[in-house]
Amino acid sequence: MSKVSLIGCNSYDHENVYDSVLRGINLLGGFSQLLNSNDRILLKPNLLTGEKPEKCVTTHPEVFRAIGEILSSEGNLSLSYGDSPAFGSLEKAAKISGIKKVADSLGIKTADFKGVDNQQYPQGILLKRLPLSKGIGNIDSLISISKMKTHALTRITGAVKNQFGCVPGILKGEFHVKMPDIEDFSKMLIDINNFIKPKLFIMDGIMAMEGNGPRSGNPVPMNVLLFSTDPVALDTVFCKLIGLNPSFVPTIKLGHKYGLGTSDLNEIDIIGDKLNDYRKDDFKVERKPYEKFDSKKHFPFFLKNIISPKPVIDYDLCKNCGKCVLQCPTDPKAVNWKDDDTSKPPVHDYNRCIRCYCCQEICPYGAISVKTPLLGKLIRR
Repeated sequence: MSKVSLIGCNSYDHENVYDSVLRGINLLGGFSQLLNSNDRILLKPNLLTGEKPEKCVTTHPEVFRAIGEILSSEGNLSLSYGDSPAFGSLEKAAKISGIKKVADSLGIKTADFKGVDNQQYPQGILLKRLPLSKGIGNIDSLISISKMKTHALTRITGAVKNQFGCVPGILKGEFHVKMPDIEDFSKMLIDINNFIKPKLFIMDGIMAMEGNGPRSGNPVPMNVLLFSTDPVALDTVFCKLIGLNPSFVPTIKLGHKYGLGTSDLNEIDIIGDKLNDYRKDDFKVERKPYEKFDSKKHFPFFLKNIISPKPVIDYDLCKNCGKCVLQCPTDPKAVNWKDDDTSKPPVHDYNRCIRCYCCQEICPYGAISVKTPLLGKLIRR
């Protein structure tokens, strides 16, 4: 039986967050049951990119602070933190998000998330070698601190997907190119989680992000914090809070299949506060099954472009910043300047697009969203 602590918390007031985090951890047995007294611990927040806390793009600094303060009182634990942002440096993202200020005040140092350490993993489902950040190799335990958000590719970004940040940023695009199929991408995430084996997963859902996540959606109060040693169970509870079928989330469906955790509610013990008190069934999220589609095996490529979801630029919102061009992992680029004219918005070449949605994920102006063509909508009815 997997336990998930669900703790109501209606603000980022320091005392309120601290008490809620402490309660959630204690319901799982406390840090003394989860960690060894001399462990080197890495705190892994979600630092997608540098944004202010109120944008709900990153883990809130007060949640990070509460965890750091509780751990600092546990004895001889050595603490560090890190993530590999999709765009920009760890230091910049941590500074803008408020994480760096908190970490500095608590003496929590940054881990090496630039260098690459190739880890052999012969029992991997998909990958037998994992190119992870060097900081991962210098710890005993990892505590994953995710943000409750939507995601165009995987429906939600939560406990399982948070560990994609353990892959150095320079390699993330390469992963998308090598694993354009959503199930392969999810198996890769499962391999990373099974290899690292985080000791605890915490989700910041006091304020969540709905809609065009993981960067350009809308903040919405969910007033909860979630805690578990099982990332699949935690993400399943997230889905139940927003009325989303967990089987529509590939990391949950495959995480259950390959033993990362359980998505069976009969095997999940929700402790703490009542789930129904925090449900938000009108939470804006894609509520359709994910699509496993191999155009080479099933249909001519052009059909994919008229039935499959794709990233679309809203030219009224686009500021021509070019971050989508920089982030696109394909070669040649699937989104680029037409005729090298940077005075106009970039355009997509959908024959090159692998539907990784990296462009949509990184757009700082919410100008890119994922849309399904009319024929695709009719087929999916």
